[in-house]
Amino acid sequence: MSSTELPDAVAAAVVPKVSPVRAVEGERLRSVELPGLTLNVRARPATRAGAPPALYVHGLGGSSRNWSALMPLLGDLVDGEALDLPGFGDSAPPLDGDYSVAGHARAVVRLLDAGGRGPVHLFGNSLGGAVATQVAAARPDLVRTLTLVSPALPEIRVQRTALPTALIAVPGLAALFLRLTRDWTAEQRALGAMSVTYGNPASVTESELRDAVADLERRLQLPHFWKAMAGSARGIVNAYTLGGQHGLWRRAERVLAPTLLVYGGRDQLVSYRMARRASAAFRDSRLLTLPDAGHVAMMEYPRQVAPACRDFIHEYESRHAREDNEDEDGRS
Repeated sequence: MSSTELPDAVAAAVVPKVSPVRAVEGERLRSVELPGLTLNVRARPATRAGAPPALYVHGLGGSSRNWSALMPLLGDLVDGEALDLPGFGDSAPPLDGDYSVAGHARAVVRLLDAGGRGPVHLFGNSLGGAVATQVAAARPDLVRTLTLVSPALPEIRVQRTALPTALIAVPGLAALFLRLTRDWTAEQRALGAMSVTYGNPASVTESELRDAVADLERRLQLPHFWKAMAGSARGIVNAYTLGGQHGLWRRAERVLAPTLLVYGGRDQLVSYRMARRASAAFRDSRLLTLPDAGHVAMMEYPRQVAPACRDFIHEYESRHAREDNEDEDGRS
């Protein structure tokens, strides 16, 4: 048995029928079949015709639902879609078993190429931020703007509170953790995750907690859940160790798209101090800092994040509309 497989007895217990994934009112779900990939996409259609497309990419252990609080606040501005990365949410695990940052980035690129939706306003959180950075650096033709919420970019001194997440990447520890916590309820697991990802876990409403528990209960029934977690955690660790042209900071320096960076002052997984380095690395960047926010500001403070996103996207679209008009006038 590989280190990321579930013990046989536990695996047998999680094979039963899995409840269907849920959509928030106003969202639509669809499945996209690609060679070696089956991706679940959560769409929030724009409320006006002609709105530019947007794509949202979640973080480690998350799903497309992580963007359900922010997407409606931008619904009159962009035509939004959020994907479940391979092995997460309702997306099947990749047939090649590749959970690296580069592997996830290829899945995003393939989705955009297949759907013909690019260039998009691209959003990423945590792992999704590293993935979105890689996409923007490698395929600038697919990206209008880049918005990164606590992106998982390499840190020299990792916070102690982030170490348990990194340890999931160590061979054998995912299975060991599962055995040690087999008696934990989904509510205990959800509360534990929120204590790390939220700046103020006490602000979580009963409804939000119920939704989080229901989603986690569903995901825990999936036999590939821990393999996807361990493989993607290992992918982040490996990406952190890459140097030279393949390093994530070098990728950030090659991003041409205007970039909005969002950092939380109470983030226990990505250090607040990295905001300054990120601002310097991305050539055309602006920064939003939320002192009370944790790792998932778009979930915890969507009404504070949305205005910055709106101004950022509106400025881009207005500038390009003016440039297009000037080009047309020049040709006439």
